[in-house]
Amino acid sequence: MTTSFPPSEPAEPDHDCPRCPRLVEFRTRWRAREPAWFNAPVPSFGPRDARLLIVGLAPGLQGANRTGRPFTGDYAGDLLYETLKQSGFAAGRYEARPDDGLVLPDCRITNAVRCVPPENKPSGSEIANCRGFLKNTIAEMPRLRAILALGRIAHDSVVASFGLRSSAAVFGHGRVHSIDHLKLYDSFHCSRLNTNTGKLTPEMFAAVFGLVRAQLNEPT
Repeated sequence: MTTSFPPSEPAEPDHDCPRCPRLVEFRTRWRAREPAWFNAPVPSFGPRDARLLIVGLAPGLQGANRTGRPFTGDYAGDLLYETLKQSGFAAGRYEARPDDGLVLPDCRITNAVRCVPPENKPSGSEIANCRGFLKNTIAEMPRLRAILALGRIAHDSVVASFGLRSSAAVFGHGRVHSIDHLKLYDSFHCSRLNTNTGKLTPEMFAAVFGLVRAQLNEPT
C-alpha cells in the first residue's frame, strides 16, 4: 500500500529554496563565510524503496550543513550510524564524509526541516514551510513500513503530515503508534546534549531500533 499525498510539492527543495527568509539569510551568511561547505537544503539519504524512514530535526551547522548528507560530520551522526550498522540498516565504513562509501540497504534518512536553523531551533512557520517535502518523501517510498522520529518536533511533523492532530499520537521515547498502514516509532534525539545528560543512552537508542527490526522481520 502506498500513502498518497497531493503532488503539489517535490520531495526535495531546490538548492536555493526561498521559503523561509530567516533561514535564507542564515544560509547566505554561511555561504560567504564557508564557501566550500554545502550550505543548502540537505537532501534525503538512502534508497526510496527502503522500508524504514528516519526523520531528524534539521541539519547541524557543522554537520550536514557542511557535508551535505544527513547526520554526517557531528556527534549525532556518530551515534546514529553506529547504531544503524549494529542493527543491520547500514553497511560499509562511516568516516563522517559523504563519499565514505557508507550505504543504507533498507533505510532512508531525512529531516523535518531541510535547512540549518540558527542555534538549531527552527520556528513553527519554518517547520510548516518544509512539511510538504516530508509528505512527499513519505509518499515516494512504496515499500515504507516504519518511520522513526528523532525527537518531538520530528514526531509532530510526521503526525501533521498525515493530517492528524498531535493528540492523536503523543510523543514519548520508545512509544510506537499506528498511522495509516505504518508504524511510527519515537526516540529522543541522538544529540550530544541528550547523551551527555543521560536522557538517551546508546542502549536506549539501540533498543528502539530493535523494535523496528523486529517489526520488519515479521511477514507482511
